[in-house]
Formats: sequence, structure tokens, C-alpha cells
Amino acid sequence: MTFKQKIHQHYLQLVQDRIDVFRDMIAALTEDSKNDAKGSAGDKHETALSMMHIEQEKLNHKLKEVLAQKAILEKIDSTTIAKTIIVGSLVKANGIYLYLSAALPKIAVEGINVIALSPQSPLGNKLMGNEVGFQFEINGTKYLIESIE
Repeated sequence: MTFKQKIHQHYLQLVQDRIDVFRDMIAALTEDSKNDAKGSAGDKHETALSMMHIEQEKLNHKLKEVLAQKAILEKIDSTTIAKTIIVGSLVKANGIYLYLSAALPKIAVEGINVIALSPQSPLGNKLMGNEVGFQFEINGTKYLIESIE
């Protein structure tokens, strides 16, 4: 498995773990609201149910975001290597590894830090379509594309 494939797998696993956590939390809230409905009545009861419902909506929104990230990752063929930067490219710029996919947390693979970024982000947008040797500047920082996998 190549370095890029390991990064892709790591991000797929990270996203799947987050999906599982959100689904577990939503299921627990659903169960709690069912149990609470059988219990006491009154204003406190209504407030508790309302708070649980709000929390459930927040979790459902976060779950949707993570499912969208997973869909992006699943469309990427981690074996593809292009001369220009595309979605799914692993780019080394200024000694930093950038994985163009979705905005996800920084990870370490084989002791090397990797940042996943969305092609719509300012840095991702500048990278898209460019080749090794391209130089650009964002927020006063100069970047040089060193390699593309």
C-alpha cells in the first residue's frame, strides 16, 4: 500500500468512526426520550424533551456533514496519480503534506503529518490544476509545490 493509499484509508476510517459515534449518540438520545416520555409529566418534562430534540437535530446535522465527507472520500481513487493537482492528490508544498479531499482533521501516517483540505478552501483553490514547481502566496506565506502523488 502506498503512502497516499494509507492516508486515504486512515481518513476513511476516521470518518466512519465519527459516523458511528454520531449514530450511537442519536440512538441514545432517542432511547432517553422514549424512557423520559414514560416518566414524569409537567414543565420540567417538556423542557427536557425539547432539549433532547434540539440536541438530536444538532447531531443529525453533524452526521449529514460527516456523511458528505465520506461520500467525497469514496469517490476518490487513491491509486490515481495526475501531473496536475486534482481532488485526491497528495501534494507536498513547503515540506507540508496536503491531501485534497475534504476539510478533515490533521493526521499522522508513518510519523508524517498530513492535512486534508477541501478544494474549495483558499489554499485548496490555489493548488487545484497546478503542477510541481508552481509558486504562489496566501496570507503572506509563499508556497512551492514540491511533489504531487
